[in-house]
Amino acid sequence: MTRIKICGISDVDTARVAAEAGANAIGLIFAPSRRRVAAEQAHEITSSLPPFIAKVGVFVDEDRGVVKEIVARAGLDTVQLHGSETPDYCAAMSVPVVKAIRVRDADSLSALQPYRVAALLLDTYDPETLGGTGRPFDWNLAAKLRGPHPIILSGGLNATNVVEALDRVRPFGVDVSSGVETDGRKDHSKICEFIRRVREWDHQNERLSLRGA
Repeated sequence: MTRIKICGISDVDTARVAAEAGANAIGLIFAPSRRRVAAEQAHEITSSLPPFIAKVGVFVDEDRGVVKEIVARAGLDTVQLHGSETPDYCAAMSVPVVKAIRVRDADSLSALQPYRVAALLLDTYDPETLGGTGRPFDWNLAAKLRGPHPIILSGGLNATNVVEALDRVRPFGVDVSSGVETDGRKDHSKICEFIRRVREWDHQNERLSLRGA
């Protein structure tokens, strides 16, 4: 089953909607962003969630001590690192790490090699921002990627294109933020529709797999 993360959540109601709709993880941003939350706000959100929903904190080139403090205060169980964090930096984390790589071309993927992390997240390169571009990158690059790490696909995903992305890349998981927003705010109906499309794809592929068994 494809893992689904709804990122950039900033209130309890939206977190609950995502969990009830079938999301596996929610993302809380602790880097400069209009979606940024404070540790206390994040703790309120994580405390409201049912068991087995991953609480992921998103950081960009933050001091390791600050990250560890926020992990404890906010009740996080995973960190997603979107900056220029080194393999050694990632290895020093006390919780599993998802390392984000901004994909511009095939050469961008060479940066993946040194990392030994729980998963790699492929996002769209933009010279002006470190995430949340709302634009996809060339999925053919992701489809050709082979390696030991689970791949999480991000960048420009929404309910209208996620099935095509799943068909072409077949990632471990998908990560969406702006693709489930309306006028810059999380849209509960878009969250539910995005998750529904992914789960329908999962079920269809499971049936096809069973027929071929």
